[in-house]
Amino acid sequence: MTLPVETGRAGTAAPVFQTLAPVWVAGVADLLAALVAAGEERFFHPHPFDHATLRRLAVATPSGDEYHVAVTRSRVVAYGLLRGWGEGFAVPSLGLAVHPAARGAGVARRMMAHLHAVARRRGANRVRLTVVRGNRPATALYESLGYRLEALDERRLVGVVDLEHRAEEQAA
Repeated sequence: MTLPVETGRAGTAAPVFQTLAPVWVAGVADLLAALVAAGEERFFHPHPFDHATLRRLAVATPSGDEYHVAVTRSRVVAYGLLRGWGEGFAVPSLGLAVHPAARGAGVARRMMAHLHAVARRRGANRVRLTVVRGNRPATALYESLGYRLEALDERRLVGVVDLEHRAEEQAA
């Protein structure tokens, strides 16, 4: 699915959201490599970061899981996913990574809104996620979006957001 390009902060182009497709594999690989180079792979590790895995996810997701990218000027600036439907869960688990060079421009918040809309269209009433306790920018974002974060274990927090409640708030 493609959303129209809009103008973001300070005249920068807002991202366009796309379902992961083969054309975006190299861009996602670059984003994931940037996470590794920044020492941030501990914050986002939903699957192996190799091209073969990304190509497989871009070609077919028979499980019904969703993989999406945010693209600005033909560059992948964020990668997000909703998983769990294939395993029979009614509440999908959300994952999100933003390229280090694209942070601070609202990309994460826009990608979260996009993934929430995808989950709603798929019939989900709630979305869950996990976050490493020391990832302060992510926990601040998730809490601002209505996620209630609780301890999962020593390292991680788990959060759930009620999408119906969020939709009502956004409409008001």
